[in-house]
Amino acid sequence: MTETTAYTPEDRAHQLRGARHRLARLRPPAAAWEVTKRAAIGVFNDGFIYAGNLAYLALMTVFPFFITAAAVLSLLGQSTETQRAVASFLHVLPPNVADILRKPIADVLQARTGSLLWLGGLVGLWTVGGFIETIRDMFHRAYGTKASVPFWKSRLSSSGVIILSVVIALMSFLVQGILTAAEQFIYRLLPFARDAAAWVGLSRVIPGVVMFGALYLLFYSVTPGKYRYTNCPKWPGALFTAAWWVTMTALLPIVLSRLGGYDLTYGSLAGVVVMLLFFYLIGLGLVFGAHLNAALAEPPEPGLEEGATQKVEAQAA
Repeated sequence: MTETTAYTPEDRAHQLRGARHRLARLRPPAAAWEVTKRAAIGVFNDGFIYAGNLAYLALMTVFPFFITAAAVLSLLGQSTETQRAVASFLHVLPPNVADILRKPIADVLQARTGSLLWLGGLVGLWTVGGFIETIRDMFHRAYGTKASVPFWKSRLSSSGVIILSVVIALMSFLVQGILTAAEQFIYRLLPFARDAAAWVGLSRVIPGVVMFGALYLLFYSVTPGKYRYTNCPKWPGALFTAAWWVTMTALLPIVLSRLGGYDLTYGSLAGVVVMLLFFYLIGLGLVFGAHLNAALAEPPEPGLEEGATQKVEAQAA
């Protein structure tokens, strides 16, 4: 066993029995340090490679994703919600990155209608599925496991995650619209109930909640089955990634404005480079989130491990 892989749950499972549940035996400061060390070593070994892959794939799949979203929303009779989906996505990007993507996305969606939209949606579903498969492979590396699910089932699962994410986004738009209308109704017609309007105004946090929910769904679906159906937490990685995303969105424009001159270095490609840099940073946060969950995961006891393995095999059959 090498130092490179000594901090994955699978490697901890092969350690002495007394070392299997070290976190439960440590005090909070020591446990926090142990988790941070495990995650940091995993990110140092694999994080930069995966972050680069994710940045490239994000740039290549952002347009196919919205084509797929447009096809799914048209099937649900909500074609007009596509523009709101685009606006919500651009809202969580730095302004200069959003400005680069806004017009190309609009042009791509406008050029695809009817059968061309459905063909583009199917191609986009396959393309974005490849992006999710890369994330799935990253999680297998973080947990020290190997993929055992057939290729077609893995792809089908990725497609389901994509479609479900679009539906969740649609539901969030509808709920946000209802709450906004309720807030305006209370302010204008029921001035004595403004305290209630303040609570309704909390609908502004819905985009952040949706981001966390989508990331949690992604993290849960790509976690290896052996650890997916146990008590190993999946939310810490999703929460960290959501917080990291919001932080990078706020800080990147400030840092770039202070540095300056990158347009003199990259010329007309400066905008694309900034976009790749942003996606790279988000990918790095995603990698840390995966290794954070893996660091918190403890290998199942031998009896439980056998039962979990049988359950996963039964579902894969």
